[in-house]
Amino acid sequence: MINNHPIGLFDSGIGGTSIWKAIHQLLPNESTIYLADSKNAPYGIKTKEEIIHLSCKNTEFLLNQNCKTIVVACNTATTNAIKELRSSYDIPFIGIEPAIKPAALHSKTQTIGILATKGTLNSALFYQSVEKYKEINIIEQIGHGLVELIENGEIHSPKMTMLLQSYLQPMIEANIDYLVLGCSHYPYLIPQIQQIIPNHIQIIDSGEAVARQTKNI
Repeated sequence: MINNHPIGLFDSGIGGTSIWKAIHQLLPNESTIYLADSKNAPYGIKTKEEIIHLSCKNTEFLLNQNCKTIVVACNTATTNAIKELRSSYDIPFIGIEPAIKPAALHSKTQTIGILATKGTLNSALFYQSVEKYKEINIIEQIGHGLVELIENGEIHSPKMTMLLQSYLQPMIEANIDYLVLGCSHYPYLIPQIQQIIPNHIQIIDSGEAVARQTKNI
């Protein structure tokens, strides 16, 4: 980073702080501004048009704070809006996409699971990513209700455990060896997920990759 202006990040609530932590660990001397749009969370159930509108509003706010680059710390906003953001604003944007590539390339069972929002799984960008790995059995699961529970501070609630078990059990039975977390909120669920899945299943999120990309801008 060549100037001392802050790095801006936004997400539909607190989930993107998992991305912020990864960036802060790699770039501890950089100033950052994190916009948590909790009022409009979750983005995953909104239309593409709504997501683009909210992403533009968030971008305008961060630009008014003199941010030098913007990290779209939300899978749903990235897959639905980053193309429009890059064409509308003269500033670098870094997005976060489900880490399908490393999971697909390293899977020994040729079966991987992805837990993500409806908005991410139904996006054209996600479809394009999946199409590159037709030889891999990719089990998709919408994480209905997970973001809302995280935002409400119910990470350790019985309801959270019940939902995770219902979402993960079919993947376990299908013999996945990689679980891709396709939402920036979901890394906060890793301890609970690890209590449910067998030890050989590796969990992948995009935080470190986004941090490295931010460093290279």
